[in-house]
Amino acid sequence: MKPVKIIFFDVDGTLIDMRKKQITPRILETLSALQARGIRVCVATGRSPMQVPRLPGVEFDTFLTYNGSCCYDRQQEIFSNPLPREDVYTIIRNAAKLGRPLSLATKSRLASNGADQDLIEYYGFAGISVEIAPDFDQVAAHDQIYQIMMGGCEQEYAAILDGVKGARIAAWWDRAVDIIPAAGGKGAAIRKILAHYHLSAADAMAFGDGNNDIEMLEAVGTGVAMQNASSALKAVADDVCGDVCEDGIWTYCRAHGLIP
Repeated sequence: MKPVKIIFFDVDGTLIDMRKKQITPRILETLSALQARGIRVCVATGRSPMQVPRLPGVEFDTFLTYNGSCCYDRQQEIFSNPLPREDVYTIIRNAAKLGRPLSLATKSRLASNGADQDLIEYYGFAGISVEIAPDFDQVAAHDQIYQIMMGGCEQEYAAILDGVKGARIAAWWDRAVDIIPAAGGKGAAIRKILAHYHLSAADAMAFGDGNNDIEMLEAVGTGVAMQNASSALKAVADDVCGDVCEDGIWTYCRAHGLIP
């Protein structure tokens, strides 16, 4: 394995067990040990910047949020890719026809026009509640929207995106969707981040568990799927590590000499 200079980590189901909703001491130890060896540690998540976990004793070097639509490090913005305004309006209309409330994700807030059980539970994975925004229409009209979240199963995907030209679905749970720019996604964002740091794909590694991590694993030199990952992700992964509930990342990093 070529020396690794940067590692991208999905959050839910990868760093954090979605059942326990907390990070373990061994994973904190892993992240700290990687940074001590000069390896840049990056979070790569569908979560918003406000939902990135704050970890005791660890601060991520780089942040890939909203599935890559909003990327930055501790000093500056690296990449910004909001949804086309006309697509935001079209998706809002399509969701209304389906009877589905949705949330508009800006850089600083999540504004919702309602809540159903699927959306409530989706928010619950990050330990937050749905905010019904009285100024929802103003947010839709004037703010940059990086992602739209709503409840939805695969049979609804076509109706959700009916008439939409510049957006697509990135889903890691079978009862909700993240709607992102068509040219976006974790893979595209990783390529932007690597170029920013003058690194190659061969310098990079990534860990993930969901289908929205497929492009991420394909964009790096070594893509590792969790044992609890989807079968589609395992099919494109270069390797598979242990389950998130068994500190699979810690075991893998020790076995491959990334940490002592």
